Amino acid sequence: MNICVVALGKIGLPLAVQFAAKGHKVIGADVNENVVGLVNAATEPFPGEHDLDVKLKETVGAGLLSATTDTTAAVAASDAVVVVVPLFVDAEGVPDFGWMDSATKAIAAGLKPGTLVSYETTLPVGTTRTRWAPMLAEGSGLTPGDDFHLVFSPERVLTGRVFADLRRYPKLVGGIDEASAKRGVEFYEAVLDFDEREDLPRPNGVWDLGTAEASELAKLAETTYRDVNIGLANQFARFADQNDIDVKKVIEACNSQPYSHIHQPGIAVGGHCIPIYPRMYLWNDPEATVVRAAREANAAMPAYAVDLLAAAYGDLDGVGVLVLGAAYRGGVKETAFSGVFGVVEALKARGAVPFVSDPMYTAEELTAHGLIPHEGQAVTAAILQADHAEYRELAAADLPDVRVLVDGRRTTDPANWAGVRRVVIGG
Repeated sequence: MNICVVALGKIGLPLAVQFAAKGHKVIGADVNENVVGLVNAATEPFPGEHDLDVKLKETVGAGLLSATTDTTAAVAASDAVVVVVPLFVDAEGVPDFGWMDSATKAIAAGLKPGTLVSYETTLPVGTTRTRWAPMLAEGSGLTPGDDFHLVFSPERVLTGRVFADLRRYPKLVGGIDEASAKRGVEFYEAVLDFDEREDLPRPNGVWDLGTAEASELAKLAETTYRDVNIGLANQFARFADQNDIDVKKVIEACNSQPYSHIHQPGIAVGGHCIPIYPRMYLWNDPEATVVRAAREANAAMPAYAVDLLAAAYGDLDGVGVLVLGAAYRGGVKETAFSGVFGVVEALKARGAVPFVSDPMYTAEELTAHGLIPHEGQAVTAAILQADHAEYRELAAADLPDVRVLVDGRRTTDPANWAGVRRVVIGG
């Protein structure tokens, strides 16, 4: 096949490489000229994705992958189009379709009969049928379902391990009609490989969910479940703090029984997915009180961590506090909705002077994110925000003036912190 992947970001580029590695001719389309140039030079535009550098060189070198800024021309030369353009959501969960609308109009201008269009960007339920189908029809003069096929197939991977996740998790597909769904299943079966998994109710592979709406809901539901579960764990942790209970031992005990799957509490829920998609679900279903309560509980955790610091340290006015970790999770160089911003704001609200360090970021990069890098300034308290592997070996000797450490991820080794009051969330 000839395939066009629209948007060569941290999901789109690995997808394009995966498709090309299966022997298909892939054109990646992106509005960023720098990204296009790097891809054509077989140079990864962003670090940290396992095996991307090797696979990119192989596929570009074999003439199977190229990139362009001309989305319309790329679509016109393709049998299938996969769309991974970002969808932004504001603090209230209202989607901003601006970039996706622009990309869809460019796709429509190059759409030809018989083409499959698959949206992988997470969407509110109903978007594929009620927004993209009419927009593609208007721009192309073609009839959805008759002249071209249209499906929603959510990405279900984590950055840093995209290729492994593509093999491990079933690929979900939902079409606007049966013919579209059939075409979508055939496409993904031709571009993906799957690990055998005995734990699934049916063989791992491409699963047709029946409708685009069901596929859209599946993505929102699986991410919203995680947010709700974490919110519950955080509430248990706060109660445990009040009653001198170690919530970690409680959760381990609960999860020894097969019907309990309580997640781990922590200082923040960050990233592109879990903080955002529950709000997107609430946009569809504003009466979902459980979802709303969990989102509010999780959003309050950075300030709660600062409360724990103040309770252990005392008045924070004028105190230099080091926040360990700008990334939203360990080992990933990404600050999207990271807890660092909430922690810094809560510290400032108490009069503290927050500094930030992160082994993955330079001082200049931290400054560009509006954070003050720690470059030797005096600090007498610290809050661990990201569970980077480097912090497992961190010790009191590394921060000799720190009197209190709040470990928001239970990452540090207690044995390394003799003489320092070490506080964890949930006892």
